[in-house]
Amino acid sequence: MAEIARARSERGELVLRRRDDGALELRVNGVFVMDDRETASEELLASAALEAVRRPERVLVGGLGLGYTVRALLADSRLGSVTVAEIEPDLVGWMRSGLVPSILDDARVGVVVGDVRAVVADLPEASVDAILLDVDNGPDFLVYNENSAIYTSSFLTTCRAKLRAGGVLTVWSSSSTEALESAVTTVFGACQVTPVPVRLQARDETYFVYQGSS
Repeated sequence: MAEIARARSERGELVLRRRDDGALELRVNGVFVMDDRETASEELLASAALEAVRRPERVLVGGLGLGYTVRALLADSRLGSVTVAEIEPDLVGWMRSGLVPSILDDARVGVVVGDVRAVVADLPEASVDAILLDVDNGPDFLVYNENSAIYTSSFLTTCRAKLRAGGVLTVWSSSSTEALESAVTTVFGACQVTPVPVRLQARDETYFVYQGSS
């Protein structure tokens, strides 16, 4: 195991490392967040949103991570622009410096360093076609306790107000969560839940994507 970079913010410690199997791995406060070996759920998060909207002219992504959700969005020629809200400036810096393969040199990508709740709140009403939230591990296994507010009906209601007619909200979770499904259903009237089988460091796991349409 080789450490590539380490940073500390008011929320705790970020570590980027290269595992013995060659995978690039991101940990936050000692908790595994993601790697570049298993990216199926990040890609599904993007594809689920893209399949649900007719014209993805403007998309907002909460959470930069290692860039795989944004990379999947950029593969669609219909995409107009994507804004990424990332609270950790060092993670953005690692990507800009090349420590993490970058998607930030694409002219369609913009980054706002800040809390996704504030970034979404600042959007004009009915201004985006899709909001994708990959900010934490889901409401049941939080890295930052403050992120619990992201999965509540209050914030999801704010998200819906920022969506254009026919827009979608898509949320990633590392576990099945009735509370999130209920919150999405309350706000959007229905919730599509898609399980994503993944192979994570020799273990079979299942991640989940939750989606509501405006």
